[in-house]
Amino acid sequence: MSGIPHDHYEPKTTAEKWIESRIPVLGLAYTTLMIPTPKNLNWMWIWGIVLTFCLALQIVTGIVLVMHYTPDTTLAFRSVEHIMRDVNGGWALRYIHANGASLFFIAVYAHIFRGLYYGSYKAPREITWIIGMLIYLAMMATAFMGYVLPWGQMSFWGATVITGLFGALPVVGHDIQTWLLGGPAVGNPTLTRFFSLHYLLPFVIAGLVAVHIWAFHTTGNNNPTGVEVRRGSKAEAQKDTLPFWPYFVIKDLFALAFILIFFAAIVGFMPNFLGHPDNYLEANPMVTPAHIVPEWYFLPFYAILRAITFDIFFIDSKLGGVLAMFGSIIMLLLVPWLDTSRTRSGRYRPMFRFWFWGLVLDFFVLMWCGGMPAEQPYVIISQLATLYWFTFFLVVLPLLGVIETPKTPPATIQEDFDAHYEAPAPGAGAARPTPAE
Repeated sequence: MSGIPHDHYEPKTTAEKWIESRIPVLGLAYTTLMIPTPKNLNWMWIWGIVLTFCLALQIVTGIVLVMHYTPDTTLAFRSVEHIMRDVNGGWALRYIHANGASLFFIAVYAHIFRGLYYGSYKAPREITWIIGMLIYLAMMATAFMGYVLPWGQMSFWGATVITGLFGALPVVGHDIQTWLLGGPAVGNPTLTRFFSLHYLLPFVIAGLVAVHIWAFHTTGNNNPTGVEVRRGSKAEAQKDTLPFWPYFVIKDLFALAFILIFFAAIVGFMPNFLGHPDNYLEANPMVTPAHIVPEWYFLPFYAILRAITFDIFFIDSKLGGVLAMFGSIIMLLLVPWLDTSRTRSGRYRPMFRFWFWGLVLDFFVLMWCGGMPAEQPYVIISQLATLYWFTFFLVVLPLLGVIETPKTPPATIQEDFDAHYEAPAPGAGAARPTPAE
């Protein structure tokens, strides 16, 4: 399938021609900024720039923090306190980095659920979706390893619990656990390994993000209707699209500024709201916290892990929980093939919308249960929520493609755009809204 017709970059100055003839970086930048973008994108399409900003923020603040951090179990906690108390602006850097991770995950969850609702995983965007999920997995690994670095009580015991999960895997589990720990238990080799990987993985994420952007530059953006841009000619494509700059860049920057107001308020006035107080106590292998919990963005999958309290045939409960936790994430990877409906956007699928909003609610229920003690009634609620999660992907999505009668989407993006931004009648006195409104 041919891509959307792009405007060709023509260098004008001598310097531009010299650079472009040797390395076409200016042409690449031009096509990136001027990529034809469906003109009917709504506000749920602003999360890409938020995620890009978060990645840059985490890398920059992380590099500065590394200059003052010591990856040694006897000095790590003290070095963090040194950053907070003695380094100029150190407290701000650390709080921006810690809360930046939370903003990163808020944006990525909004991005994922938007993709699920509007069918952004359907052909021809399956690979784009898979790359996005690989970015998410790399984010989870990076965030977990970063959580261990302050070497507080929750850092130590969180590392103990999570690395112990790999030991439950048959055959290779013990070897993987030993490699992660660097020895028989969480200690200095564990901290140095996690520090190295935490520093490396953001650059891997940056590479995957570049591939992710390249992928949808080939297939084009999805949009709320799920209808593809007309590709017969440049003139037809221009009826459905607008250049990314300036229309959508300005819209995205406005949304980013609005979000950063709240982010700055949290960093300035309640920076520990999403953290755990036990992590301000230095790690002590001899004292186990009353309630071990991961960061909030891991809680839904932590709840699924703890929901399996029974043996399943020859699989014991511990291995069953590990398989359920990883399986819940694999469901997201496989969704392009689990959803059998030919209609892309959930906007035109009434039955799908009902089950989808149930999935969103289920996600928050799992998050709540993950932060609660492993006792009743939270266990049974977690089990029911886990059942719904797998039912949605393994039963509901395949069946809806057979039994659901979707509504008819508009024939073109232009038709949908005109329905929302129809020009007023002559003399009405109202200006036509811009595409970014």
